[in-house]
Amino acid sequence: MNFKSGFKIGLSLQKEFLVLDEHAAAHIGSGSMKVLATPMMIAYLEITARTLLDEYLPEGYSTVGTHVDIHHLAPTALGKTVRTKVVIKEIEDKKVLLDVTAWEGTRKIGEGIHERYVIEIERFLERIK
Repeated sequence: MNFKSGFKIGLSLQKEFLVLDEHAAAHIGSGSMKVLATPMMIAYLEITARTLLDEYLPEGYSTVGTHVDIHHLAPTALGKTVRTKVVIKEIEDKKVLLDVTAWEGTRKIGEGIHERYVIEIERFLERIK
């Protein structure tokens, strides 16, 4: 891979997401309650990680998620705002490992790690044809 990224350990990004009905466990089928679904919390964290890494990649490159190990610690009601934070923890060639956390107000609702790999978009799309 012949790209030079500006990734550095410790780089971070925070984003906010409004929990809507379509993010509820009952809506997506992962549970029966009208609270933030675990898969949606994970999606929020992945979106934040991808957004951070995309800032430092040249055109034609992106990242794909390859692993998540995330604990959902507390429920979040519809209409609340979730704040996510990702921090680059480790960089190994094309692999980037991030510490990830999610908060609703001052209450931590999720934490864990997320792994992403840098891909060359054209080459990646050729592989799936």
